[in-house]
Amino acid sequence: MDPFAAPLRTEGQLRELYGDAAERAWRKDVGRLDEIAAALIGAAPMVLVASHGPDGRTDVTPRGGPPGFVTVLDEHHLAIPDATGNKRLDTLRNVVATGRAGLLFLIPGRDQTLRVNGPACVTAAPDVLAALTPVGKAPVTAIVVRAEEVFTHCPKAFVRSRLWDPATWPAAADVPSPAEATLAHLRDPTRTLADEERYQAEALTHRLR
Repeated sequence: MDPFAAPLRTEGQLRELYGDAAERAWRKDVGRLDEIAAALIGAAPMVLVASHGPDGRTDVTPRGGPPGFVTVLDEHHLAIPDATGNKRLDTLRNVVATGRAGLLFLIPGRDQTLRVNGPACVTAAPDVLAALTPVGKAPVTAIVVRAEEVFTHCPKAFVRSRLWDPATWPAAADVPSPAEATLAHLRDPTRTLADEERYQAEALTHRLR
C-alpha cells in the first residue's frame, strides 16, 4: 500500500467530507493581542513554534521558560527570546528565510490553547532584547511575530489525550529514556549508554544557562 497514492488535492474535496466550519470558528480570530490573549501568553511557560524553510520543509520546536518569558510588545507584536540550544538554528534559519511562524501556547493543566500566526523576523536589536525576560543567559536574538491570526483552540485534543492526567502517563520503563533515544539516533558505536546519560546530566546541570 502506498499511502500517498490517492491524496486529496483541493479544499473542495475536503469540504465534501467535512462540510463548512461554523461561523464562530472563524469569528473567534481577533487578529490582535488583546487583554485575553496577553493574559494567556503571560501564563504560558511553553510555546511550540512552527516554521518552514524555502524548500517547503517544516519544523516545530518547543520553547520554554518561566511564565511570561514570551513578551507582548504591543497589541500587534510579541517576542520570544533565544535560549541556550544545540546551535542547529532550525527555527531561526527558517524564519530568516521565509519570514513567517506559527505559535501554539500551552498552559499546564489548561486544555484550551492559544494560536498566534503571522509574519516573523529574527532580531538582535538591543532595544528589543532589553525588553525581554532572559531564559538562562541573555538572549543573542529574539523571534518577533506580528499577530495576523490570534485565536483560542478548542480543548478536544487535550481532553481526548488526557495529557495533564498523571494516571494516564506511561511508566518510565515502558518508554525509551532520553539517553536511550539519543544514543540510538546518534549511531555512534564508540558511545555507551553511560556516556550519554553522563553527558545529558552534565548538560542540564552546567549548560542550561
